Amino acid sequence: MRATASDIWEVLATARTIRRFRDEPVDDVTLSRCLQAATWAPSGANAQGWRFVVLRSPAQRAVVARAAAEALAVIEPVYGMTRPSPEDTGRRARTDRATYELHDRAGDLTSVLFVQKRYSTASELLLGGSIFPAMQNFLLAARAQGLGACLTSWCSYGGEQLLREAVGVPPDWILAGHVVVGWPKGRHGPLRRRPVEEVVDLDHWGHRATDILHPAPETGRGPGPNRPVR
Repeated sequence: MRATASDIWEVLATARTIRRFRDEPVDDVTLSRCLQAATWAPSGANAQGWRFVVLRSPAQRAVVARAAAEALAVIEPVYGMTRPSPEDTGRRARTDRATYELHDRAGDLTSVLFVQKRYSTASELLLGGSIFPAMQNFLLAARAQGLGACLTSWCSYGGEQLLREAVGVPPDWILAGHVVVGWPKGRHGPLRRRPVEEVVDLDHWGHRATDILHPAPETGRGPGPNRPVR
């Protein structure tokens, strides 16, 4: 059974990053809904200077696999990652094992490249405000339909040029992000996040906003966003 969700609070509270996927392909109707949701995102001046490139042909998946290998070589020393032994059942080992499985299977999975038009008057950070909401809309639409998704770093590092050339992205466009999508092996949520009280201030830095914060609506599926899993 696919864990769909129609309540926005449940979607937000359970949109866990998924790194392990079943072999079942994502059908066009479900994927189209995610892409449609991406187009509903806000965009600076409503310019909508974005492109969403679906990568699922064998040739493009092979390029994605090479980009994933390039990224893995970078992130392993950064995060101190090594392949866990089969005997290690700790939380860190489970996370690392899923990360390695994602990279190992990169050539088997459908993914989407998010590309943003460059404008001379805006920094890349500012332009991110016009493409990152589209990526988040895509992720939330995927979760609502029971899909799993993972935002990767595969269009960065050595993978940027690989994907740019394979897709034919013009030089005046930025590779802003890359999302793998598929039917999850595991389950969605609940998320592990710090309490909202720790990250919200009122009027001045360091002045906690505890007095104005109230619990989010119940989702009916485990801890809500104000009751993080420890």
